[in-house]
Amino acid sequence: MSGDKQAEGEFIFLYSTFGSVAEAEVTAEALVRERLAACVNIHPGMRSVYEWKGTVEKAEEAAVFIKTREALKERVMARLRALHPYDVPAMLVLPILGGNEDYLEWAREQTRG
Repeated sequence: MSGDKQAEGEFIFLYSTFGSVAEAEVTAEALVRERLAACVNIHPGMRSVYEWKGTVEKAEEAAVFIKTREALKERVMARLRALHPYDVPAMLVLPILGGNEDYLEWAREQTRG
């Protein structure tokens, strides 16, 4: 079985946004230390435009991609909700369909409880 087939559906990105890099880092560190995420990528400098409570808002945000196993999705989302400063945080699940097996094996090891 190829590495891509073996990993298909096993891993996900969980996408979210934060009001600052510092807020994102606090959550990222907790998820990694608790072995709920192998890695969290933080992308600062994103500009968001959205409607909230009847008003169009504009805000600087940091986007995060949480790399984890699909089997941990519910635990990661519960922990993310508990740590997140937003009332309604974005928590969008994006499937990972494959990747290089050495990286995926590392990710498996990082997310074993």
